[in-house]
Amino acid sequence: MSDRDPERSPLKLVACSNCHTQYDVAEMAADARFDCRCGNEVQVVSLKGDDAPVQRCSACGALAREEDEHCGYCGSSIVHIGDRGSLICPECFARNADDARFCLACGVGFDPEPIASMKSELRCPCCDRCMATRIVGGLEVQECESCHGLWAPEDRFEALVDRATKMVRDKALAGEVASPRVDGGNPVDIKVEYRRCPECEALMGRRNFRKRSGVIIDQCHVHGTWLDAHELERIAGFVLSGRAGRAERMLAAEQAERERGEARQAAQRMILGTEYEKPGSMFSRRTERSTVGTVLDLLQNLLT
Repeated sequence: MSDRDPERSPLKLVACSNCHTQYDVAEMAADARFDCRCGNEVQVVSLKGDDAPVQRCSACGALAREEDEHCGYCGSSIVHIGDRGSLICPECFARNADDARFCLACGVGFDPEPIASMKSELRCPCCDRCMATRIVGGLEVQECESCHGLWAPEDRFEALVDRATKMVRDKALAGEVASPRVDGGNPVDIKVEYRRCPECEALMGRRNFRKRSGVIIDQCHVHGTWLDAHELERIAGFVLSGRAGRAERMLAAEQAERERGEARQAAQRMILGTEYEKPGSMFSRRTERSTVGTVLDLLQNLLT
């Protein structure tokens, strides 16, 4: 990490307790919290470093001994106790030189991920405020901090429903009470309001999720889906209740009936077309041609 900007403050790393992704929080306030890309909440904490014995080369991560002057693999100088800096390993808490690429004690690589921007350029379809970026079930979405609605870009909506349903199911199996993200939600007696897509500002269509859930969502067929507060939880509850499966079976039955009706209509059109072609039939093309010929003959006689 010797190629870091020298004007920038030294790395201050924290690691997610769930997936062990590292983040540089040098410019964040103590005790601040943010969402990891896996959906777990990470807190900015001050780590107390230990002067652990040298077991790895801090340049390449190869095995080394504390008395070694140079790494036998890459030739880099071995960091000794008096030369260590303020970089603390987020896994074993060993103190390392500020430009170390690997921990000299446990060998973990120092490779922090960028923290997702807390603000996006997209504005809430309801409040017209800039939305914040959040990670829900490992998926990046935007949330309005005022009305707590969620914007799921493009094709992430179905995946978001699957992740939310799994999270609710896992909490229920663990004996936890699934609490909504926020209090409130849309009253049922308000007038219908069409929202504009945060991406293209076109009016979005209103759709009853799975046609029978009673949860009305707003969708732009190009850019994504808008969910008001509580709607994601209500959708997850609808899926877990078993009503979603019944709704899908009913939709499949309706689709099959439509296809049978279309097949019957196609067969009837084919039969009528056959009758139309039969010689001597009242639908025959010959009759049509003779009628057209008679009309043309009449017009020609009138004009001569």
